[in-house]
Amino acid sequence: MSSPASPPAAPAPADLPPLDALIACPACDLLLLRAPLEEGIRQSCPRCHHLLYAPRARTVVQVIALSLTVAILMIGAVFFPFLEISAGGISHESSVFDAAMAFSDGILLPLSFAVMALIVVLPLLRVALLVYTLWPLAQGRPAWPLARRAFRLAEAVQPWSMAEIFVVGAVVALVKIAGLATVTLGPAFWAFALLVAVVTLQNNLLNDWTIWTVLDTQKKR
Repeated sequence: MSSPASPPAAPAPADLPPLDALIACPACDLLLLRAPLEEGIRQSCPRCHHLLYAPRARTVVQVIALSLTVAILMIGAVFFPFLEISAGGISHESSVFDAAMAFSDGILLPLSFAVMALIVVLPLLRVALLVYTLWPLAQGRPAWPLARRAFRLAEAVQPWSMAEIFVVGAVVALVKIAGLATVTLGPAFWAFALLVAVVTLQNNLLNDWTIWTVLDTQKKR
């Protein structure tokens, strides 16, 4: 009795491009051939249309400048008066720091830490990590030690930096209490509003793929 025929061998896969020539879409994981890194070139994912990279001149310097602006605005937004509420001849002025510390007694202490961490500490941490990563690159020098880890951590904490969410929540609360008391917006409120605009511009300028490419290129040298 003859033995059953063995299945045909699978055809050899076509030659694949080197890994350095591929880029994975962070939104849908589609593998694509990357375009040359030249200024003005934009490449988007054909499946989900996520912008993969769009190199711009002096982007690193601009991101550093915006990061330092975020740090300055954040310090002012935390400690300057955020708003003043007046009702029945009684007025009360409060800053973001005062509001967070109002929950520092008893079982609400973790809430106080959470508020300060999400709207102050994490945004400032991300700013420090970005400046640490990009400062030598802006000067044309090799990246500092642990720059890759610093940039990876900066990307990881970005979804948890909720200063802009705090501003939206504050605006909603002000609309609700505007009919009950006289509300005067302090300098910290406008600092937070400007901070949201600066963070949005910073995120639009920052292209993580381009920075990873520079860091990987220096690592191979």
